[in-house]
Amino acid sequence: MRLIPSTDIIETVKKTLIKINYELDQSFVTRLRRAKEQENKALSKAIIQDILDNQEIAKKGEFPLCQDTGIVVVFAEIGFDVKLDNPIEDSINQAVRLAYSEGYLRKSVVKHPFKRENTHDNTPAIVHTKLVPGDNIKIKIASKGAGSENMSVVKMLTPTVGIDGVKKFVLDTIFNAGGKPCPPIIVGIGLGGNLEKSAIIAKEAILRDLDDINPDPILKELEEALYTEINALGVGPMGVGGNTTCLGVKINSYPMHIASLPVAVNIQCHANRHEEVTI
Repeated sequence: MRLIPSTDIIETVKKTLIKINYELDQSFVTRLRRAKEQENKALSKAIIQDILDNQEIAKKGEFPLCQDTGIVVVFAEIGFDVKLDNPIEDSINQAVRLAYSEGYLRKSVVKHPFKRENTHDNTPAIVHTKLVPGDNIKIKIASKGAGSENMSVVKMLTPTVGIDGVKKFVLDTIFNAGGKPCPPIIVGIGLGGNLEKSAIIAKEAILRDLDDINPDPILKELEEALYTEINALGVGPMGVGGNTTCLGVKINSYPMHIASLPVAVNIQCHANRHEEVTI
């Protein structure tokens, strides 16, 4: 057994949260630069340049990438041979408290659906845990803003709609969202499971490496087709039009009931804040 002290988890998660709120993922930046060169509308090209300039300013550590510094979402894979001296949820929440205070990040979490009283420390985080072989902890960390999250949708389709029905639902969702999720966006899609599982795997999908290749040939083809068709919608950067609406489509799937085809679309704005760390 390997003891991983809560102090190690707290410090790692805290530093990562501060970093991702000030430093945009470089693979995303590379795609933004490429998109700017390929953009066919002058205003849209200028908006992409503004996003690029903004992330350079944020990297200096004085201002976060966006005023909405999000709610923290964590996927933690805990090795069978790991011993903890504190529940991992407690350690993660303590890291959030410290990060949002020390990093001067906006505290956006409220306690109650209707009373709307702020928790004043951006806790609690949304934490998903999984037990896996090994003696370490792999943690995927994201700060998820509300603008894109509010445009995300889950729908229980039936198997008879097939691939074309899934594509129509995804395209309708993106088109109806327009500029609200602050495109260029990343689109995460969860297919299968049930109501809640499809949403969880869609959230995991937006945390995938932008350059990875889906091992399922059917889903790989669907990712590529949706990427092309989403950009053909003409929504464009920040909704002003153009051919750059999305910079990536990622699809995760899970087995499902014979009578169901759950589909979740989770949208990530251009403040693509996430990182994976291993402790």
